[in-house]
Formats: sequence, structure tokens, C-alpha cells
Amino acid sequence: MSVKPVTPLPAATLVLLRDANPGVEVLLTQRHRANKFAGGDFVFPGGKVEPDDNPDDAVAWCTGLDPARAAARIGASDARTAIGYWIGVIRETFEEVGILLAYDAAGQYARVDTLRFGEYRAACQTENQAFWTMIRTENLKLATDRLVFFAHWITPEESPFRYDTHFFAAPLPDGQVPVADDHEVVDMRWLSPRGAIDAFERGEISLRNPTVQNLKLCDGESVQAVLARVDGGGVPVIRPRVIMDGDKRRVLMPGDDGYF
Repeated sequence: MSVKPVTPLPAATLVLLRDANPGVEVLLTQRHRANKFAGGDFVFPGGKVEPDDNPDDAVAWCTGLDPARAAARIGASDARTAIGYWIGVIRETFEEVGILLAYDAAGQYARVDTLRFGEYRAACQTENQAFWTMIRTENLKLATDRLVFFAHWITPEESPFRYDTHFFAAPLPDGQVPVADDHEVVDMRWLSPRGAIDAFERGEISLRNPTVQNLKLCDGESVQAVLARVDGGGVPVIRPRVIMDGDKRRVLMPGDDGYF
């Protein structure tokens, strides 16, 4: 008897980029080994998009985000649902690594290296609504204009844990330094995309297939060059399949022989 696939949960993840010499580096975070999904793997910051990521006045607190265009960009039928991905990835990144893509009243990136923002972050890790308390209390505007949507993956139907994940890229905000939450994230590394893949191939770190493929997309000579290259093009939905070939597990990508 066939088993009905698990419905994938909405999720968003962020490739934080910084200029290095040469090229660019990306921030990879190691998930706690106790996590049921991707435990021990190095991934980009991010997680599930929650319903309360998108209150009624959410757009008023976003910079340069048009709901209709956001929906069209990710192929969503509902504009309100669509902007939740932009907001959710900012919230998740702040919770996991303390990086906040938001502007202060002067239009500069918010300073988060204070006790007050540390308290906000701790509150966000307990209750999602605390994120909006912080935004409103500090009169911040989310830097949604800095996010570039560039990839869309859905976990294979054969997986017991499934996510409909939208990948964004953005430059590391000036003056901010990532700090792991030591709960979901237990280690962090800045690596070049090629360096990360090489470390994976040497067995030094564990990467999932979507991470490897999206690292390849984010390789380049500068942050601005990478963002310009991945912005604006068509973004296909990629849903791998998992099949058993005898006692071996094979992952098929769209276009591979046998993909269905």
C-alpha cells in the first residue's frame, strides 16, 4: 500500500555573503546533531516560516517589498503568504546567528551588539511574536530590499520530514558579527563556496545536496557580482526523488534517467 507523502512545510534560508580576498565567503552553520532534520550538517541559516511572521501591518515595516511582486517572484498565488518568506528568513537568521537585516531610524543597519538586543534575541527564540515587539519598539524597518531570491527546493516525497524551501542571498550587514545560538546552531564557518565543497569532499564537513548546488551558484569575484548574477532570472522548483537500487539509496534530480 502506498503511503501519502508528508505535506512540505514552508521554509526559508539565507546565504549571507561577505567579500574576501579573493572572491566571496558564505556563512555556514552546523545544526545540532540532535535535530531530526539535517542534524550535524552544515547549512545556511534559516528555518520554518511561521504564520505569525506576517501580521496585518507587516508590509509597513518592510523596505522596498511589494507583495504582488514578491508573490510573482516566487510563483505564489497569495501575496500575503509570499512576503512571509522574506520576513521569516530575517527572523530565523536573527534567532540562529544574531544577524539582523534591519535599518534604524537613520537608515543605517541596526546595531545589535548591545545587551538590549541580546535580550530581544533570547525572547525571539522562545516566542516568535517577540520579533515584532523588537521591530516596533526600536522603530526598525526590515531590510527586505537586500534579499535576493534565487533558488527553490522541495524535500523529496520519500522523506519523513519535508520542507518547501526558498533560498535567499544577502550581503552581511555592516558592523554585525554572527554569533551562534548554541541551541540550533553549534558551530559556524566562513568559507568560500569552493572551499566549502572541497571540505565536504574531504569529509571534513557534512553538506546536503541543495547546499552544495546553491554554493555553486554563489561562487564569484565579489558579493555584488554574485547578487547581480543570481537576481532576476527564472527560478525552477527542484524536487529530488529518492529510489532504492537494491540496498543502495539513490537521489535522482530532475532530468536524470528514471526521474518521475
